[in-house]
Amino acid sequence: MDFPDDLSTGQRIRLIRESRGMTREVLAGMCGRGPDWLKKIENGDRHLRSHALILRVAAALQLTDMSVLTGGARDGVTQPVHIGRLHHPAMPPIWDAVMGHRLAAPPAHPMDVPALQTRVDRTWHLWHSTGQNRTAVLRLLPALIRDAEHAVRTSSGETRRAALVAQSDTYRLMGQATAYIAPPELAWVAADRAMAAAQSADEPAAIAAAAWNLGNILRETSYADEAFQVVTDAASLIHPHLETGPDDWRGIYGALQLHAAVTLARDGRAGDAWRHWEAGDQVAKSLPATYVHPSTVFGRANVDFHEVSVAVDLRTARRALSVADALDPDAMPSVERRARLWVEVARGHLQRGDRTAALHVMQIAHRIGAETVAYTPSALSTVTELWRSAPRALRPDAARLAEAIGLQDAG
Repeated sequence: MDFPDDLSTGQRIRLIRESRGMTREVLAGMCGRGPDWLKKIENGDRHLRSHALILRVAAALQLTDMSVLTGGARDGVTQPVHIGRLHHPAMPPIWDAVMGHRLAAPPAHPMDVPALQTRVDRTWHLWHSTGQNRTAVLRLLPALIRDAEHAVRTSSGETRRAALVAQSDTYRLMGQATAYIAPPELAWVAADRAMAAAQSADEPAAIAAAAWNLGNILRETSYADEAFQVVTDAASLIHPHLETGPDDWRGIYGALQLHAAVTLARDGRAGDAWRHWEAGDQVAKSLPATYVHPSTVFGRANVDFHEVSVAVDLRTARRALSVADALDPDAMPSVERRARLWVEVARGHLQRGDRTAALHVMQIAHRIGAETVAYTPSALSTVTELWRSAPRALRPDAARLAEAIGLQDAG
């Protein structure tokens, strides 16, 4: 369809929906939301800012280019929409492992649970230690999922509790590695199984970690209130154990505080966001200076990185960039988290109108973590904006970066 340039995203959605003969109820349901939500989007009473939700609406409308909704096509920039259920080459085996295991015959021999947990821990480490983290981890996940299910089905007593923790850790890892590429139904299955396994194990730290994972999915699908409730409930559950529990219990508690801070910042609630960030900061101060939580990478560096994220989400770019200037990125052991820091710095530069600096740091982010940039909505949006508006002399560089992460030139 050929739209006037001044049409909003909501107006475009309504026109395309009506041209398809779809009711609001149908389209909203396909996006996991209610018709009132879609009505507000179409009428301009609510802005559709979530990159993941825009992609979901585009897919539901059977569009192959997201810029039809955002208006980017007139600038010569498109972003492909994957309409099929499984659009990543590593996803079909994971789908089979997750959805087919309950139909398999019961295994005949028990699983070595400590060895399984070691494999899961090593795979979490792999997630944080390579720029091609999704490719590396997704290759290992199908076998881990099957072995975790095997371990739970063939163990009892304390061994079964340990197997349930390993199973929960595996599904949390799956949630992390498949974020933004798994179909929604698969993401929710993984989150639910991670939480169910942790609750069956009756292990507070595992429950808190599963809540952190569930909160990510809720927040990225625009259920911010529910995400905040999940992580604060989990923090309340683990709080009584902080004095006597191991460092990792405090680590996951701190990670929940940072999660809440970002969730609130995205909702513009500055006072509450900084209150939760400060709570995470206090936890980091109570831990050894070199402490890093094995899966969330909570620690001193991550608290500092989150100060940048919260400031950017609150659109206080001056504070974000001032904090970033004082940071040592190499203090963060996670490659994935270092790449995301530079994405946040680029967003801060864009907020101040400095596209040259934004492009420079996005190139750094891509060199550090190519798949983090290619599969993170905030990074994709930043590169798209740079491609549209980079200074003339830098447009070839912006185009090369866009091409490297899968964006395509319409012209």
